[in-house]
Amino acid sequence: MGHQQVIVKDLGRIAYADALEVQRDLLGSLVDLKKQNRPKLVSDRVVPQHYFLFCEHDPVITLGRTGSEQNLLVNAAQLDKEEISFYRTNRGGDITFHGPGQIVGYPIFDLEYFFTDVHKYVRYIEEGVIRTLLTFNILGKRVEGYTGVWLEATDNRPERKICAIGIHLSRWISMHGFAFNVNTDLRFFDKIIPCGISDDSREVTSLAKELGHDVDLKEVKKILLDHYAQLFEFDYFIE
Repeated sequence: MGHQQVIVKDLGRIAYADALEVQRDLLGSLVDLKKQNRPKLVSDRVVPQHYFLFCEHDPVITLGRTGSEQNLLVNAAQLDKEEISFYRTNRGGDITFHGPGQIVGYPIFDLEYFFTDVHKYVRYIEEGVIRTLLTFNILGKRVEGYTGVWLEATDNRPERKICAIGIHLSRWISMHGFAFNVNTDLRFFDKIIPCGISDDSREVTSLAKELGHDVDLKEVKKILLDHYAQLFEFDYFIE
């Protein structure tokens, strides 16, 4: 179908509920366009503009549709005291944390204009992060049975997760996405069993922790975006 057009919006630091509303609005517009296009000949259909949202969230713990609340290790009073929100969501996956210093990416794509393969879509999201890590001389990997991006165990550190992924599709239109720990305060993850994985041989990490210093988020977003444009074969425009 040729290169698709993707509008990139950086929402900055934003409450989870507000970002969710933006996603739903954009997804709804693509669903409406799809309905309008259905009766038309292929040559007469309006090709959609897809969206890629970046943001940082105020501290929030989210629980995916297949997750267990038992993986939340603190109660509501403790969350309120530390000003951490909690949301149940319709994305895949279990429990995770979002907060400042973390790059969250929400692709709102009509996958019928790319490919209709959920497994391939998730692998491409992982691949964009893996290629970005290579820019910083860090070797990311996949772990069989889990989504997300991981780093290999070393002599003094276990296998560790640096990026979580949870998606939702409606009429082949995507929402939710990935959370890449860049300068994230990892102490927040002590309040949950991240992704429901209680294995002591694994932990959570960040790009800053691996490098020993903070990283420019704008730089990382640009690297991510260029890799995704190459993987998904789209042209992008930043609003």
